[in-house]
Amino acid sequence: MTEFLIRDAEVSGTRTDVLVRDGLIAAVGTAPATPGIRVIDADGGALLPGLHDHHLHLHAMAADANSVRCGPPRVHTAGELAEALAAAPGDGWIRGVGYVETVAGMLDSTTLDALQRERPVRIQHRSGAMWTLNSAAARLVDLDSATEHGVERDADGRATGRVWRADTWLRTRLPDTGPPDLTAIGIRLARFGITGITDATPDLSTESLTGLIDAAASGAIPQRLNLLGVPLGHPGDPGVTTGPYKIVIADSDLPDIETLEATVRQAHSLRRPVAVHCVSREALLILLAVFDATGSIPGDRIEHGALIPAESIEVLRRLGITVVTQPGFIADRGDDYLRRVESRDLPDLYRCRSLCDAGVGLALSSDAPYGPADPWQVIAAAVARRGPDGVLVGAGETLRASEALGRYLAPLLEPGGRARTVAPGAAADLVLMDRPIAEVYSQPSSDAVRCTLVGGRIVHER
Repeated sequence: MTEFLIRDAEVSGTRTDVLVRDGLIAAVGTAPATPGIRVIDADGGALLPGLHDHHLHLHAMAADANSVRCGPPRVHTAGELAEALAAAPGDGWIRGVGYVETVAGMLDSTTLDALQRERPVRIQHRSGAMWTLNSAAARLVDLDSATEHGVERDADGRATGRVWRADTWLRTRLPDTGPPDLTAIGIRLARFGITGITDATPDLSTESLTGLIDAAASGAIPQRLNLLGVPLGHPGDPGVTTGPYKIVIADSDLPDIETLEATVRQAHSLRRPVAVHCVSREALLILLAVFDATGSIPGDRIEHGALIPAESIEVLRRLGITVVTQPGFIADRGDDYLRRVESRDLPDLYRCRSLCDAGVGLALSSDAPYGPADPWQVIAAAVARRGPDGVLVGAGETLRASEALGRYLAPLLEPGGRARTVAPGAAADLVLMDRPIAEVYSQPSSDAVRCTLVGGRIVHER
């Protein structure tokens, strides 16, 4: 259907009609329906620009759906972890996700063998930074002979079973199942009202890049797709957009500052901004020193900004660096932060209000599957900033619901920019709610999403 009318929708506080034609918003204002076109009666429900998740990982989301949960809220003890692994279906590899040290300490091959030795097991830390393999898995990937930098070794040179930020290498040692089907993920995100996605996976292999492009072309991912992991110098593809170049500052192995500076300069020389994974105070200070040396260009951004000291906020504003952060982690694991994060760092966790007040560009996102994928949960977390136990984390960093929603409405290629609006000539990337905006703000929930459109095409409707 190329033309239809959304009748009696709330747009910017006013009940009106919106005509959609050929993928665009053709008109906003009370108008008679053209004979023969479909009319959707909004009944006063809010009509919003579609939401953009500015940082997630599509292939990891698909894999996560078929993985064993190895941490809270389902698993809290070593005994529960052993039971979860024993109950894994099939008889081959077990892929575990969401592990955190509060369950059974810092795992290695020996401790994981005590939990499950019969089948090859690899368990991912909930940060996404590390995999731990049991002995059966280590033998299958020939971990002892590996020369990959991220393979951890003990004082005697033996592999411990821990593999740090070497996902691409590890994937080459595992059974080749090809890129996962993303259809269910696309449907799920559409149900949340998401019409634009930035996949933040770094260093995409040729196979992974092709899989993502194909998913966009086939409609398995109906959302507009922006990729950070496209290699420098790659020509890209007309079906997706190439975003800033993703760089990871790994806290397990902080980079040489000259090497990082050279990478940023190379990206900038190709007129490509950078998107830098940065979750610690030390990583941020290194990055800001690099930006002071290289200068910044429009589009440069920090991914996560999990810890931003107050004295760094003005530097971010001066450099024009956008922060793409995830307050959903506060709701998901704020109780753990209160136990394990140094008290001096607690006010700096996943800042929102202070960045906005200082004029630093701010975008909200999920980091799914590592954080909650539902944007309305993230919005609620930005408003309440309470952990699973209800304790407030960072009272000075709360946002109003309207502000938090606005941080999901920025253009896909301009996170932190001005929120898009429902206006004539704009792309018909829209989400229709089943209630007025005031009710949405009072209790943000994806249950309120009634209909989602991408380019004027309905991709979710209930």
